[in-house]
Amino acid sequence: MNMENIKKWKHVMKLDPDKKISAENLEKIVRSGSDALMVSGTQNVTRRNVEKILGMIKKYDIPKVLEPPHPDCIVDGFDYVFVPCVINSDDAMWIVGKHKEWVEKYDIDWETVVPEAYIVLNPDSMVGKVTKARANIGQKGVVAYAVCAERFFNFPIIYIEYSGKYGDPEIVRAVHKNLEKALLFYGGGINSREKAVEMKKYADVIVVGNAAYEDIDRAVETIVR
Repeated sequence: MNMENIKKWKHVMKLDPDKKISAENLEKIVRSGSDALMVSGTQNVTRRNVEKILGMIKKYDIPKVLEPPHPDCIVDGFDYVFVPCVINSDDAMWIVGKHKEWVEKYDIDWETVVPEAYIVLNPDSMVGKVTKARANIGQKGVVAYAVCAERFFNFPIIYIEYSGKYGDPEIVRAVHKNLEKALLFYGGGINSREKAVEMKKYADVIVVGNAAYEDIDRAVETIVR
């Protein structure tokens, strides 16, 4: 696992295998200056649609990340496989169960694997419902989860996920303040330059997803240097 290149990232664009994106809009994303493309989703993520979107992006010289919801959709051709553990889930399947399945069923290129401690904070989101995340935990609880992930389990990435909803910058600030070495990723509701600037004050990396499908020009504006 090589984290040195990832530490340089500021912005990641997330592509959902269950959604369609035109070649033209994909070209705009790649040329925009985002640091990486992440293929990630919750629903209807299959090996076939992951391979399809990989076919669209493989020609581009940009880091490519697969963030799989289950091991059966993992395919070769990505630079990194970011593996989420939803540490505020009430279902151990999303903390270690799916991961055990992967180890049992497949050979793993561990050099590409990057573990992520996910803290899902939108109870109405599909990822929140599917993973049975304990989302209404307040700032103190979020910070405690983040510190546990860094200190007890040595996760290199802590990912605060609001999934379609713009989150509380004060929670992100508090988590940032209490981390020492883990990278802090933030995703959820960033669909304007103003929101990108606000969250980038505290998150090491912001992840933009839905905006790429709603308004590509506004999505590109979230790339702030």
